[in-house]
Amino acid sequence: MATPRALAGASVLLAGVLLAGCSTPSNSGPGWTAQPGGPGTTAAPTAPASAAATADATPGATASATSSPVATASAWKTFSDPAKTVSFELPQEWIAQAVAPEEGALPGALKVEVKKPDGTFMAALRTGLPPSSADCPQDARRPYTVISSVPADLTAEGGDGTIPPRVVFRVIQGYRYFGSYGVTNLVGGADGHACELRNIIRGPAGKGDYSFGDLVAVRAFAPDEKVAPAKAFDTLDQAAKYVDESSDFANVQRMLMSLEIKN
Repeated sequence: MATPRALAGASVLLAGVLLAGCSTPSNSGPGWTAQPGGPGTTAAPTAPASAAATADATPGATASATSSPVATASAWKTFSDPAKTVSFELPQEWIAQAVAPEEGALPGALKVEVKKPDGTFMAALRTGLPPSSADCPQDARRPYTVISSVPADLTAEGGDGTIPPRVVFRVIQGYRYFGSYGVTNLVGGADGHACELRNIIRGPAGKGDYSFGDLVAVRAFAPDEKVAPAKAFDTLDQAAKYVDESSDFANVQRMLMSLEIKN
């Protein structure tokens, strides 16, 4: 990613300016965990172009299509950067803070981290990511499952290996099931197998890609590797239960679906 373009002090100043960009809180609507075609759906799905795309746009059999709504935060605020190029909603008590983009980011790139008041990391918005593609040797591919997938009204470039933008929660199988949430318009992999699952939207030409989620990409971790902020489950049912019952996931899903990128 990219060499920071400002000194650390400037980054702190920018963070303070961006925090001031959070608007007056608004009351939330009814609690929900969005389901395809249900409450919170922001755009009608477009027919995927392939069987692989269909798999990435459709939740797996373990995900409930009729789960009860999960309550989200009672009050929300809107974050936007000083240039008003991005905005999203987040729970009133959560904190959005600008930090220096990683090495390799394009000029003008942003990175905004979202945390709970106790410092728990929830997600990061990254813009200006350089185009990426990863080799995936046959012997390195692992099965993956789409636990939740709902349409998102986001600008994206199409092409081979893409689907209409979605907010997803997917797990990839290693010694446990490793899960990650984010926005994407990239197919995970062929035949339900992948080396990594990328939470990336292909952006317009010259603007770079962007990512909003807990990780830019999740893969099957080794037993001695740090897993967080990815989630780890012993079974697919546990992963589905997290999606169906976790208020954290309901809040994150609503936040991710509210993202607006202005070109």
